[in-house]
Amino acid sequence: MKIADLLRAKCDNVSTLNKFRKWGIIMSVVDLLASQLGRNDEEPNMELAHKLIHEENYAGIEEIIENLTCKDKKIQYDCMKVAYEIGQVKPELISKYVLTFIELLKSSNNRLVWGGMMALATIAEVASETIMAHLTILKSAMKMGSVITIDKGVLTLAKLAAVSKENNDVIFPILLHHLENCRPKEIPQHSESTLLAVTDENKNELLKVLRKREKYLTAPQLKRVEKIYKTLEA
Repeated sequence: MKIADLLRAKCDNVSTLNKFRKWGIIMSVVDLLASQLGRNDEEPNMELAHKLIHEENYAGIEEIIENLTCKDKKIQYDCMKVAYEIGQVKPELISKYVLTFIELLKSSNNRLVWGGMMALATIAEVASETIMAHLTILKSAMKMGSVITIDKGVLTLAKLAAVSKENNDVIFPILLHHLENCRPKEIPQHSESTLLAVTDENKNELLKVLRKREKYLTAPQLKRVEKIYKTLEA
């Protein structure tokens, strides 16, 4: 079997790959993932992300992205973590895969949905045009998604709104509507994210929504919101 064939068969030929590992041969970046090293923590994935960033290893990053659709869920999830970590530090290295992350929002696997949204949050500013063109998919994922999906969705929207006035005109009303209807415990965090999209022209609209929802907040939640008031009124 050729090395290229082994790489393509990565997800389905674990026994063969394990033999290579025993001989000290690293076939690809996938061999450095936590699950492939027999680890249950995220440290190897974070180390790999920083290694790929430092080396500007475009081929390695592409392999990580390709394995987001791997049959082995452990590899999938590890690659999602690596991609997210790369995006956190150097979003331009994964921005060209924006459509891949958008496609993950349609997945029936909830973990891939929130993973895709987390990745989109890291590249929102550098891939805003493409994400805006698929705004309906993002909104749908938020409507049906988990807490993480919603949290990162709000952050993604706010970052998109901050890119241009055109984006802001479309997205800021969506953010306000969300804050009007989300669970009270979500208001502080989501309002903090929304601050990224605030301008002199729209800040009073946000203030109005938050003051309307004050009565539903606990004392600690209100304290966080009051800090937002100070920021808006500064």
